[in-house]
Amino acid sequence: MRSRLAMAVHTRLEKRFPEKRLFIRSDTETRFIRLRPSHQLVGWSVASLLVGWSIISTAVILMDSIGAGNFRAQAQRDQIIYEQRLNALSTERDARAAEAVAAQQRFSSALEQISIMQSALLETEDKRRELETGLDVVQATLRDTMQDVKATRLELEQLAAEPGSAAAGAVMSAQADSTVDLLASALAETAAERDKIAADAQFALDSAAETQLELRLLQDRNDDIFRQLEDAMTVSVEPLDKMFRAAGMNPDNMISQVRRGYSGSGGPLTPLSFSTRGGAPDPNAERANGILNRLDEINLYRIAAEKAPFDTPVKAAYRFTSGFGQRWGRLHAGTDFAAPVGTPIYATADGVVTNAGWSSGYGRLIKIQHEFGIETRYAHLSAMRVKVGQRVSRGERIGDMGNSGRSTGSHLHYEVRVGGTPVNPMTYIRAGQDVF
Repeated sequence: MRSRLAMAVHTRLEKRFPEKRLFIRSDTETRFIRLRPSHQLVGWSVASLLVGWSIISTAVILMDSIGAGNFRAQAQRDQIIYEQRLNALSTERDARAAEAVAAQQRFSSALEQISIMQSALLETEDKRRELETGLDVVQATLRDTMQDVKATRLELEQLAAEPGSAAAGAVMSAQADSTVDLLASALAETAAERDKIAADAQFALDSAAETQLELRLLQDRNDDIFRQLEDAMTVSVEPLDKMFRAAGMNPDNMISQVRRGYSGSGGPLTPLSFSTRGGAPDPNAERANGILNRLDEINLYRIAAEKAPFDTPVKAAYRFTSGFGQRWGRLHAGTDFAAPVGTPIYATADGVVTNAGWSSGYGRLIKIQHEFGIETRYAHLSAMRVKVGQRVSRGERIGDMGNSGRSTGSHLHYEVRVGGTPVNPMTYIRAGQDVF
């Protein structure tokens, strides 16, 4: 049974792969190599496996390259869009700040005008009261004079009844009439002056009411401007705050540390101060100072983001070959990026180079010390472009990818350590991609 099966298989192989002989001729003799059907089958199978493996490997590499390129292009587009958005918000913020300052100046000018008008109104009111007092005195004097005139006329009538006293009575009557006319004229002038002062006071009141209406409209506009600025500040700060928290960092502590070590030109923004003439604090000044504080906070966030490794060390096309975590029973303390030898490697944050040389299994290794107790490591390099003690900036080229040390192929082993403890680098890279 077994021999018949073997014969059947051999017959089919003979049909598919007939026996061939390969002759090798020399000057003195001729030899040949017999290629049996089974040998041909094995050779054909091995060749088919090699071709299939080549096709699958090429397809995988192409798919990884296309996927990495699309991911990087999407990240670059997101970064450009976010930068454009930040620039637009910055331009709008500056315009709103200028409008707020101009509105505050107009508001202060209107307050000064109201103060002047109120002072004039008080002076007019005092003058009116003085005139009313004077008018009351004149009226009292006029009443007394009228009584004197009546008494004088009675005396005149009595004198006129007596013989020889007609001329004296006429003189006294003329003097009394002249005094009455003088007092009546003074009374009329005083009344006219009082009416004029009353009209001026009413005009001042009307002007004050119009100015107060303008002030209310100006205050409403100021409220709208401040509200838009506050919303813009909130939109700008929240993504940065989320980025630090996503990386497991406390934004408040980082901002405090940056504020203590701040040495850039300009310094923190100076608070606004407006005179309140000894009264309560100006709410507009407090809101403006709040916006300035948020601007200062955004500036500090930007400085902190430059000092933390929120960037990727490889800008060219690459493949993730190994992530952070346990591997073969040991902790793989970083992330591996595979690409051709010589691919540029970039610093992921501002810092100082503390090591640039050969280090056992790491091969050519660069260590960079950053702020907040963070250190980054770049291993298996083919070339190093920095030296110990050199200060580097985020995005600066520091070396080339290679295969030095304990490595099975060209790749970058990238580590992030906080306080000497390794953490997952992708936590920082993904947090930065969400914002930048």
